[in-house]
Amino acid sequence: MLTIDDVAAIPLFSALPRPELELLATTSADIHLRAGEYAVHEGGGERALFAVLAGKMEVVKLIDGVERTLGWRVAGTIFGEIPIAIGSPFYGGYRASEPSRVMRVEARQYYAIAAASPEISLKVGALARERIGGMQGISAEPPKPLVTMFGHRWDPACADMRRFLSRNQITFDWVAPDSPALSTLWQGPPPKEGDCPVLRLADGTVFSRPKVRDLARLLGLQTSARLAEYDAVIIGGGPAGLAAAVYGASEGLRTLCIEREAPGGQAGTSSRIENYLGFPSGVSGDELASRALQQARRLGAEILVTRSVTGIDPEMHEVLLDGDEVIRTRTIILATGVKWRRLKIEGFDRLLGKGIYFGAARSEAGAANGLDLYLIDAGNSAGQAAMYFANYARNVTLIVRGESLEKSMSHYLIEQLRGKSNIAVQLRSEVQAVHGDTHLTAIDIRDASKAVRRHDCGDLFVFIGADAETEWLPTEIARDAHGYVLTGDDTVKAGRWSHSRDPYLLETSVPGVLACGDVRLSPVKRVASAVGEGSMAIAFVHQYLASDRRSQRRPT
Repeated sequence: MLTIDDVAAIPLFSALPRPELELLATTSADIHLRAGEYAVHEGGGERALFAVLAGKMEVVKLIDGVERTLGWRVAGTIFGEIPIAIGSPFYGGYRASEPSRVMRVEARQYYAIAAASPEISLKVGALARERIGGMQGISAEPPKPLVTMFGHRWDPACADMRRFLSRNQITFDWVAPDSPALSTLWQGPPPKEGDCPVLRLADGTVFSRPKVRDLARLLGLQTSARLAEYDAVIIGGGPAGLAAAVYGASEGLRTLCIEREAPGGQAGTSSRIENYLGFPSGVSGDELASRALQQARRLGAEILVTRSVTGIDPEMHEVLLDGDEVIRTRTIILATGVKWRRLKIEGFDRLLGKGIYFGAARSEAGAANGLDLYLIDAGNSAGQAAMYFANYARNVTLIVRGESLEKSMSHYLIEQLRGKSNIAVQLRSEVQAVHGDTHLTAIDIRDASKAVRRHDCGDLFVFIGADAETEWLPTEIARDAHGYVLTGDDTVKAGRWSHSRDPYLLETSVPGVLACGDVRLSPVKRVASAVGEGSMAIAFVHQYLASDRRSQRRPT
């Protein structure tokens, strides 16, 4: 409990009259922190002014995927002056480096004190201006990439590596053989074509065509489980999987999420999601994934990347990883999402990664400058990608089989597309062929008149449909004819539920194995619904674990 003496010990408040000191003492929070605990996290939007009563606070910020220490706050100093002064979120996080005691003054109480004693707001404003200047200095520092990669644009291995680094929020410079910045960015003679991609890490270590998992380990990404057994293992790190990881870890479950490439799933490639609750200005898929990933890790969830699940033992609740690693768990959550369908046309596989890409490969945007791009499909993902790439490309064309966009695309997005002069929509059309030797150069499109015309094409992005990638699941887990996992009542209707109780809404035909997100049989395929199902899955995990404990206590 705060006293008047505690408040008066803070230089900012020391000259306040006794009534104001009493008001602060009786209305402010008295926060005791252990080493490592946060008073407020980076990006926190709820304004408040903090004062350090005892101990030491570290100011930390994630810059280019690396946590940096920006400064310290010792006893008698304050923080939160910038959010209070200009209404912004917290620029950095404030973490106790030793046992500390912090006073939190809510915004309403601060303004009441400032109205009675204007010198307080003058001092806080001056401090805010000073620290904003310091932040501008930090922002002006040139970013230091963790990786410099040398490789050819049309090399699929190079494209895969760029995508991996980008989606895992690893800052990198990409140097092509014909890059004008070659001599500046790459020290020494250029590597031979057969050695590419060649990567140089920040410490000077050089790798030629490295395995992605080895690179992930060197970059500090987690690739192996730390515990012998978990309460919940989540397979898939898209929105559903990350939501399950956040809620599972926050509720004290030993939680592990396994992702084959990078957290975010297909949603992580979306250039802009404008109808997701809580983001009035929209949010990119990779930003949403990055925030969810930070949140899950902060709460204690483990996130493995570059690992593939090769099988599940439904009876023993064991998950088998590539490399013959076995993970034991009490429950399993399937959140594997879906995969893009391939075009069944000649040359498609040969040019994949050489001008043809699945989804909105944001890492390719810079290289698309001034080109004519084509996107196949009429869903929100294709529309969002068209809006994004229109800022780089000369022209962007959506190729749509149907007669309109209205059946498959949100109204707000259709209106945005109409407002872009360099975006065209070609209805009742299909790609018939692709052309190019070393890379894609042209495509043939059959239009509404049934005529086939050839068009120069810089890049082609494919969003058509999606298939559930579930052929690896054991036969005990029921699926429909298209591979989507049956849950809840659907398992009962299919005659695949034999347990004495009813299945939970997201429970598969195997008790304790749940499914959520796009991999589950459901007519709704949205980011928001996937996040909701991921959180719901954890509620059912708790019910299953409680039921399991009761059955173990039941006398035989």
